[in-house]
Amino acid sequence: MAKRDNSIQNGPDVVLIGAGIMSATLGVLLKELQPDLTIDIYERLDNAAAESSDAWNNAGTGHSAFCELNYTPERKDGTVEIVKAIKIAEYFEESKEFWAYLVEKGFLQDAPNFIRPIPHMSFVWGQDNVNYLRKRFEALTQNYLFEGMEFSENKAKLAEWIPLVMHNRDPNQPVAATKMDIGTDVNFGALTRAMFLRLMEMPGVKMYFNHDVRNLNRSKTGGWSVKVEDNGTGQTRTVDTKFVFIGAGGGSLRLLEKSNIPESKGYGGFPVSGQWLKCINRDIIEQHQAKVYGKASVGAPPMSVPHLDTRMIDGKRELLFGPYAGFSTKFLKSGSYMDLPGSIQFSNMYPMVMAGVRNIPLTRYLIEQVMQSPQDRLNALREYFPDAKMEDWELEIAGQRVQVIKKDEKAGGVLEFGTEVVSAADGSIAALLGASPGASTAVSIMVDLLKRCYPEQTKSDAWQAKLKEMIPSYGQSLSKNPELGKQIRKHTSKVLHLTDPRQIPA
Repeated sequence: MAKRDNSIQNGPDVVLIGAGIMSATLGVLLKELQPDLTIDIYERLDNAAAESSDAWNNAGTGHSAFCELNYTPERKDGTVEIVKAIKIAEYFEESKEFWAYLVEKGFLQDAPNFIRPIPHMSFVWGQDNVNYLRKRFEALTQNYLFEGMEFSENKAKLAEWIPLVMHNRDPNQPVAATKMDIGTDVNFGALTRAMFLRLMEMPGVKMYFNHDVRNLNRSKTGGWSVKVEDNGTGQTRTVDTKFVFIGAGGGSLRLLEKSNIPESKGYGGFPVSGQWLKCINRDIIEQHQAKVYGKASVGAPPMSVPHLDTRMIDGKRELLFGPYAGFSTKFLKSGSYMDLPGSIQFSNMYPMVMAGVRNIPLTRYLIEQVMQSPQDRLNALREYFPDAKMEDWELEIAGQRVQVIKKDEKAGGVLEFGTEVVSAADGSIAALLGASPGASTAVSIMVDLLKRCYPEQTKSDAWQAKLKEMIPSYGQSLSKNPELGKQIRKHTSKVLHLTDPRQIPA
């Protein structure tokens, strides 16, 4: 890897673009590792976590692969692939380790404000799906990370677990569910804002809301010149920095393209919008206490896996169903309809076209979703809640996601689901592209970014010791070390008040 010049004198050491969970996590990690670093944070909106990290704009599931069936696909031979699920479970445990460290240090004063225990369940119907779920359960429970998972086809047992889902269901319909009591609900908006509030109290950290990053250029000193516009006054200024992180959610792609680094070539984005049905009947809300995930429709993107979802938002218990997918050319919920056409360049045109050709089922699915009537949405809800009535639910707009499209030697272009870090060879700039399970795995993603962009510092004794203090399992495989993993899980559950998963306040 080429080394970047660290002799830049003007401006902060670090510029973070976007005030979401990724920038917050990276900012806190950097200040803990090197307290004398100076950091500028630029956010185009007037508040932190107002886009993808906001509670209403994401699933809020602590993605640990307990219930998300898209992380455990069925192979052609009928067996179930669990490698990705185990990795995601590990990543979420690492996130909890870091959050527990921040709570113990007093960085996050009140853990229940952002994380609470709630059972994670998978629910399926039809004999083939029941057989799949049983095989998934048998495969996952071979690893201790999924210890405690229950599986049942017994309708009476399921009625105890999820009464709304089972009441008035066809008695002849084969059904099954798995249940993990140690699942969590995470308000990433509350977590992100709490982290930024503490960051802003630290020396050398400045946060600018209503500021748009308009351009990025290599500076003469080897770092980056960042052109920023104050949306309130219309004034622009250029800030020189040694390192830039683009954590702007759906807006990251356009800024990455403006950097013009070779590594950015060939990347494109495919936006997917979403909607929830939000329950407005408190009696119904109080009867459901779980995150119940089902199987996605054929051609549906992973973010569209249907779920009947208990949430805690702003201290209030909520019940959502969805998300229903849609299509918009915006890359952000508050973005422009020109975002998609503006992102098309000569270098990514072919990959985007080929990815589109290879994903006709997704296109068809999105068209069907856009054309849905209120009755269509209610019918989808009734597959999970047979007694659902129109008057008990209202439509809520969810966040905007941009799935990654990138070059592929064989296919020309592929549509990737998940997150991907793109960084310059010298480590002076990095961007995070993609979506779920990003927020839940933010700590692992940002630690990996540090290894790429601060390789020498990350190898130093000081940084190694601090990383192990913040993330006790750092450098070890949790999935292969049950003794360590159980010890850490016990500790984080105590610190984060996750020791009693049976109750969640109404």
